[in-house]
Amino acid sequence: MSALENIFDAPIPGQSLTDTPGNYPWEHPPQFAEVDKAAEYIWDRLHTEEVLDQIITLLRNNIPVEALARMILFGGFSEGKWTPDVAILLSEIVLKQIMAIGVKAEIPKMKIFLKDQSNNNFHKEFAKFKIQNKTTSSVGQEKKEKFLEEIKNELESKKPSGIMTKETE
Repeated sequence: MSALENIFDAPIPGQSLTDTPGNYPWEHPPQFAEVDKAAEYIWDRLHTEEVLDQIITLLRNNIPVEALARMILFGGFSEGKWTPDVAILLSEIVLKQIMAIGVKAEIPKMKIFLKDQSNNNFHKEFAKFKIQNKTTSSVGQEKKEKFLEEIKNELESKKPSGIMTKETE
């Protein structure tokens, strides 16, 4: 099995619970516990010549500012620089820092946010897929229109649900 991977060569479920604590950087106290100091650290790192060049290149190639901010924040957490709580508080600051670099570099049509990944978008894309598959077969015009109406009604009847949704009376 030189070219194939052994499917049994994997950690045993729960194995991480038996490892010695403190093997990873995020298992130790963070380097920055205050948002202001962490933001200064990020600002200084973003303005090194190498990182600045990389950020500008990525922004010019339509990489969203949000993606870069997430990458920086997760990287800092995995290196033990800050906790997830501090990363959340830093998110808006880092987003603005990267946008400032893009504005100063005069990047036209800078992409700020990642694509919408909500359930509504999923339902719309799935409906398009269903319509495309249904209409490619030899279905009569009446059946096609009836199917389109059913999909439209299905999408309209989907109401947001969850503990954070606004109640309607």
